[in-house]
Amino acid sequence: MFTAFLIKYAEIGIKGRNRYLFEDALVHQIKYALEKCDGQFLIHKTQGRIYVDAQSEFDFDEVVERLQTVFGISGICPVVYVEDEGFDKLVETITGYIADVYPDRNKTFKVQARRARKNYPKDSMTINMDMGEAILKAFPEMKVDVHNPDIVLNIEVREKIYIYSEIIPGPGGMPVGTGGKAMLLLSGGIDSPVAGYMIAKRGVKIDAVYFHAPPYTSERAKQKVVDLARIVSRYTGPIYLHIINFTDIQLYIHEKCPHEELTIIMRRYMMRIAEHIAKETECLGLITGESIGQVASQTMASLVATNEVCELPVYRPLIGFDKQEIVEVSEKIGTYETSIQPFEDCCTIFVAKHPVTKPNVNVIRRHEHNLDEKIEELVATALETDEVIIVE
Repeated sequence: MFTAFLIKYAEIGIKGRNRYLFEDALVHQIKYALEKCDGQFLIHKTQGRIYVDAQSEFDFDEVVERLQTVFGISGICPVVYVEDEGFDKLVETITGYIADVYPDRNKTFKVQARRARKNYPKDSMTINMDMGEAILKAFPEMKVDVHNPDIVLNIEVREKIYIYSEIIPGPGGMPVGTGGKAMLLLSGGIDSPVAGYMIAKRGVKIDAVYFHAPPYTSERAKQKVVDLARIVSRYTGPIYLHIINFTDIQLYIHEKCPHEELTIIMRRYMMRIAEHIAKETECLGLITGESIGQVASQTMASLVATNEVCELPVYRPLIGFDKQEIVEVSEKIGTYETSIQPFEDCCTIFVAKHPVTKPNVNVIRRHEHNLDEKIEELVATALETDEVIIVE
């Protein structure tokens, strides 16, 4: 019975003169999300409202599911709209709406009218009273409660009259693309896909880099990361996934550097390479899934040592999360089951038995000089063989 959706947004509403830029970005993201749905849709904005009008038959559940992946949407309101054919026709439509949507009508209700078109013969307060009276007459078991009703029946009088009473939660946040672009260091674990999701929720466009180490990591491990990127791209839009062959660099570090420092030095070279790609692709920062103290490479001292090689800011949205909180988000966004598949990435292959937890940056720098003979050449080769996959 629903013929349209009213899209509610939250933060966008407090923007100033540039609010239209955020609204336009949200309209663009809605269009992208609905492209693969069955049915045709007209997405338009009018007087502080964004509407998705169905132009053909559509799958209600599919459309709602797609809209719930669009950052910037705080609420999705299934709407019935009618032409202005007089108040009696409106009463008939609304009583039919209540009969269809609420089989159990032993409920309290409130009518909340908004007359945006001032030439409509009844003002908002009169609509509230007259429609409330008509509903009570049609359904005597219902009762009015203007303070805490079970049902808030919204009537918006515009060029057409829109009727809705349900608000399905959206993901919130800001439309992707309104906050710049950043490079996600994506592994096959639980944390990094969640970190990408959370930064994208703030309006940031995401690209990603994955460090592959064949033959120590399998093609299935690589495919696992592509699968994770595809799940995250439901929320972020297309992701340019850069796959870097890290094997020779990792083996060289293993040969030349103290084993307790392998993870830190490896991470420092990952950050260097990721930053190089980020700068070439006009990203404004790096994103990692690190959380303080979760593993040896994520102590405060280790994070200082990792940060030291970066000029771009490093965004760590999970920094204060515990593991269970991260798992809960991964389950919500659908990455958890893929993340726990038993295919190891390069971060887990050459792990020291007793990794340093309080690395000294000066000592790390000194040991990195052991790599001077070949490391620049190896990094250049890794960058030259960068494989880019567009994931969507």
